[in-house]
Amino acid sequence: MTTTSYAIALGSNRPGRHGGPRDEVRAALAALDGVYAVSPILTTTPLGPSIRAFANAAALVRSPLTPPEMLARLKAIERDFGRRRGRRWGARVIDLDIVLWSGGRWRSAGLTVPHIAYAQRAFVLHPLAAIAGAWRDPWNGRRIRQLRHGVDRRRPRP
Repeated sequence: MTTTSYAIALGSNRPGRHGGPRDEVRAALAALDGVYAVSPILTTTPLGPSIRAFANAAALVRSPLTPPEMLARLKAIERDFGRRRGRRWGARVIDLDIVLWSGGRWRSAGLTVPHIAYAQRAFVLHPLAAIAGAWRDPWNGRRIRQLRHGVDRRRPRP
């Protein structure tokens, strides 16, 4: 049985049975097996139509699960926390995503690793850089800390 590592992004902007969004992130971390590094929990502005701030964090997890098995595990945790599918980018009690996998790239129906949009999302890159700054994107070879600096640069106004 081979053990690999996953970088998991966690986010919440709605209270649940564990308490406020930060409490929901902490409870989700406790529900994950094999966690060996956890970022600080950051408060971030919402993306899309939600008006509530998010609590975001990242975790590194060792697991013998394949990426589809890990995705199924994360979705089971989301359901257990009361997550229901709804409006894209809306309020949610918990959101768990596979961002990176030590095995490189993975593509199957319903799953792409690395996460398709993570490199443009400061709310993912900041927590991830705190615990896995040296990890490399398997598509372009850039380190997470380099990608984080890219989302922080000011964009020129047209």
